[in-house]
Amino acid sequence: MAFIEWNDSHSVGVQILDDQHKNLFKIVNELHAAMMRQEGKSAAGPLLEELLKFSQEHFATEEKMMEAAQYPGLAQHQAHHRELTRKAQEFAARYQRGESGLTIHLLKFLNEWLNTHIHEEDMSYVPSLSNSGIHGVSLEESIKS
Repeated sequence: MAFIEWNDSHSVGVQILDDQHKNLFKIVNELHAAMMRQEGKSAAGPLLEELLKFSQEHFATEEKMMEAAQYPGLAQHQAHHRELTRKAQEFAARYQRGESGLTIHLLKFLNEWLNTHIHEEDMSYVPSLSNSGIHGVSLEESIKS
């Protein structure tokens, strides 16, 4: 059973963003599964690298859509993205230093990140995307508008 399950309450109504969010859920679930197999420490590094790379791609996509929709909270949302990235980079540095017990803290951070960021931060831009006709379209379609 997955540690954190995707369901429709997580959907922002834009397929590419939902698919990217699902990938973030997958990364968290992979870390949890590795921890359950007592392999959390060895899995944390590669998963952190994947998370950092993928989250940068996801944040860029999200921000392009918010910009195209002229979302008034873009600057604040970008600042939140930078803070999440900084925290993830801190975890990567802690992993490199060999800190013990890191994986449980990382898992908690990722779980809170997904739930809080999607349900509070991301849901706030949904009306702007929808009002701009971006709701349910691809990235390419949204930035042409």
